[in-house]
Amino acid sequence: MNRAVKILVVDDSVLYRKIVSNVLEKIDGVEVVGTAPDGEIALRKIGMLRPDLLTLDLEMPNVDGLGVLAALQKQPNAPGVIMLSAFTSKGAETTMSALQRGAFDFVLKPTGGAPEKTASQLRESLETKIEAYARSGKLKPAIGTTPTAPHTKQAAPGLSIANKTTDKTPAFEPTSMKPSGMKPRILAIGVSTGGPQALSTLIPSLPADLPVPVVIVQHMPPLFTKSLAEGIDNKAALTVVEAADGDKLQAGCVYIAPGGSQLKIDPKGVDFVAKLTDDPPENSCKPAVDYMLRSLSQCIAPQTLAIIMTGMGSDGTLGCKLLKRKGATVVAQDKESCVVYGMPRAVVEAGLADRIVPLNELASTILALLHQGALACK
Repeated sequence: MNRAVKILVVDDSVLYRKIVSNVLEKIDGVEVVGTAPDGEIALRKIGMLRPDLLTLDLEMPNVDGLGVLAALQKQPNAPGVIMLSAFTSKGAETTMSALQRGAFDFVLKPTGGAPEKTASQLRESLETKIEAYARSGKLKPAIGTTPTAPHTKQAAPGLSIANKTTDKTPAFEPTSMKPSGMKPRILAIGVSTGGPQALSTLIPSLPADLPVPVVIVQHMPPLFTKSLAEGIDNKAALTVVEAADGDKLQAGCVYIAPGGSQLKIDPKGVDFVAKLTDDPPENSCKPAVDYMLRSLSQCIAPQTLAIIMTGMGSDGTLGCKLLKRKGATVVAQDKESCVVYGMPRAVVEAGLADRIVPLNELASTILALLHQGALACK
């Protein structure tokens, strides 16, 4: 299925519709099939144009971005949605709501700077997200056998739209690096695309008396991680906060790494504290899962339970390798329940996973491992 990704651009600003359309038209393997100034018109055009994806503004007249998502949840074979978000506290809160209502991902609207730089930043962000969507297996086959119109761009090598769901995933074999058998004292989670929805399912499924602290790296910019923590805290029995420098890690508490900072876990006597640093990005990420897991490998590796969840790329693989060498237990989310099977797949294919578990079984698996230690992996 090599064809262009068809995109409908939805924004109430004439200028931004033009900017986004121009940026998308320069991406190989993408076809802009139309634009809409609000959600009401967008919903009508979806039926006519059958786009694969929407780029969707949040604040619009008549029907806003959240209203569009609510309508799409009721439609079979609805297109995917990439939100265009303002870099503000309000924008972050609304974006978290959008992600929890089924949006695939979001990009920040560039602010200030020369027009050329703004367009370049937007193109880089959108191209990455569109490619992730195409590789996620969510792209529907073209309807019928009508040949592609002459003006339609075909998918180029840089944006391969081959349906990856037909790829054969290697048969799972538990890692030969066996866990230490010690009960975990900390739960570490790495997650990216699809993370807000996945975490909003997992964390509220864990009990308030969880016997260990939870540290999470979710790939997100500043402001957005705080909104994520607040949103999940409202649903969970556990206390969920954005990590602050010097936080003493407490059992029954969840600490989400702030966007724009690296999170390191340091020992302090018999306790552990969160340390935020301005160290460079790793895997183009800040915070990075590898960075956080590497710090755990240096202080509490045999008693770490690491969970790698939905996300594109391979961040977390090197950190898991360091942990496994010292007896940690590693669990990967399974392909079928991932929005993007990238990060867990990298861990599985590296032979680092002790278990591969669907999202709806992660909470029970975690509790079994915390109470029984590595024996639960047998």
